[in-house]
Amino acid sequence: MTTTRTLEGFYGIIAFTAAYLLAATAWVIHVGDLEFLAYIAIMLVLAGVVWLVHRRVGLPRALVACLSIWGALHMAGGLVLLPDGWDVGEKSNVLYNWHIAGPNFKYDQLVHAFGFGTTTWMCWRGLLSMAPDIKRPPSAGALLICAAAGMGFGALNEVIEFIITVLVPENNVGGYVNTAMDLVYNTIGAATAALLIRWANRASLGSD
Repeated sequence: MTTTRTLEGFYGIIAFTAAYLLAATAWVIHVGDLEFLAYIAIMLVLAGVVWLVHRRVGLPRALVACLSIWGALHMAGGLVLLPDGWDVGEKSNVLYNWHIAGPNFKYDQLVHAFGFGTTTWMCWRGLLSMAPDIKRPPSAGALLICAAAGMGFGALNEVIEFIITVLVPENNVGGYVNTAMDLVYNTIGAATAALLIRWANRASLGSD
């Protein structure tokens, strides 16, 4: 797995991320979508945070690619309009509201699971940088710390969404049930990532 603390090897990911952020920015300015303009500003801040973490930790290229894909899925969720006939319940016909398999499994929740699973992976890399001699495969306790951290970042995301609902009354943020379902899928994503981390480390040890 490629790890480096410089930008070498990451230029393709940076170009991909910049391209979709520029396209999204141009579109939301054109339509005057203040809610999504706020999300883009937050994403720019998060990109800077990822860069700072990478400088300190040396994130794998695959992890940074997943973070970029998560951002692209988020941008698409709020900006891509679905054709008539797609199940979006009583909400607007943006991709985020698509009911993939009924109201309890929407595109929004799929993105939550993927995103905060990826965040859990990043927390694992951070833990490794602080304790490089940590037991491999990692113990249940170490993985619980990483999963809990990923879920904590997911909860912070809900706080940010709440702030946006206060500042931008016309928004696509759901109510209490939507927040609860987001937290459930954050947990699913974090737990899945923890299991995959253990499996990958066990497989790596077995191949040595």
